[in-house]
Amino acid sequence: MKMKKYIAPSIAEAMKSIRAELGEDAVIINSKVVESKKFFGLIKQKHFEVLAGIDQIEIQPKSEHLPDLSFEVKRKEMTPKLSEPQVDSSEELKKELADLKSMVKSIQRQSVETNYPEQIVAIIEFVKEQELSDELITEISDELFAHYKKFDGDVSQKDLWQKVEHFLKSKLDDLPIGGLSYDKKFINVVGPTGVGKTTTIAKIAARSVLEKKKKIGFITTDTYRIAAIEQLKTYANLLQAPIEIVYNSNDYKNAIEKLSHLDLVFIDTAGRNYKEEKYVDDLKQMINFDEEVESFLVLSLTSKEKDMERIIEQFKDISIDKFIFTKIDETNTIGTMYNLMIKYNKGLAYYTDGQEVPEDIKEANLNNLLDLFFQGEFK
Repeated sequence: MKMKKYIAPSIAEAMKSIRAELGEDAVIINSKVVESKKFFGLIKQKHFEVLAGIDQIEIQPKSEHLPDLSFEVKRKEMTPKLSEPQVDSSEELKKELADLKSMVKSIQRQSVETNYPEQIVAIIEFVKEQELSDELITEISDELFAHYKKFDGDVSQKDLWQKVEHFLKSKLDDLPIGGLSYDKKFINVVGPTGVGKTTTIAKIAARSVLEKKKKIGFITTDTYRIAAIEQLKTYANLLQAPIEIVYNSNDYKNAIEKLSHLDLVFIDTAGRNYKEEKYVDDLKQMINFDEEVESFLVLSLTSKEKDMERIIEQFKDISIDKFIFTKIDETNTIGTMYNLMIKYNKGLAYYTDGQEVPEDIKEANLNNLLDLFFQGEFK
């Protein structure tokens, strides 16, 4: 990359010089304001220093006058008897160049954001704090700036907030949002260990009994933890519901038959490290994910987004209808919830905000999801 520093009285003048010399493909790597003093320090003058660059990497043909110093050639000279596949240096170079471009664009984006009006910067900072994805933040920033320019800056802060709300609404509008459909008998709830899966099942089951007057039962495959079985038994007793404990696929089939007369059967699966593919395969062998099953994947909002993405990817071959997010009360940022819904085109059934059964669970709807995100910021 060819790089050069430009000094000008304004950013606009610097950009003019950069375009004239490096062309339209040039990128801003860094910029800063520098003060200089004149007349014995009595007069201060500001100017801008801008570091710009342009990709200028080419793979030159070999010259007979220059030695070939590439790693591949030297390796061959040192070990002539080895016959290993050659590394495509041009591909390596392309990858490094792509990484460099990505880094420079990120720096450039930060530089551009500093030139946004304060009204827009405040909103961008808010969505960043909520940990919305970079892609969504970029889209929001572009929409806000376009709206701002359209009205020559004559827009209120509330109007800008409403543009963000409309943007998020458009992203979520087509996703299935809401609790149990009550169209299917078997409710299958899966998720990694530690997300509060069993408590969440109890909350949904209790609401089905108290609000919908449904006859329910439970199946648990979580035979790895005695405490989990006892916990579910306690909830089953309180709701006067039968419970079946299964250890293998045959037990599961028998349990399905025993409880087939009920309106709803909640299936509590073992909490495992579902980042490991083998545990997902075990689950598929145990449970029949057919048309009679409504399946939910439970994830904790206190987990890392990358870890949750990996778990979701592992379940790509299983028909997951909607997400359930837990522990919303234990985090100050909920952007991850929206990132995953939008990225994987999955709706949301419920979110939980405490340990009380059955109180601390909310059935999702579009309005309360938007209220959750903005936290009364502009209403």
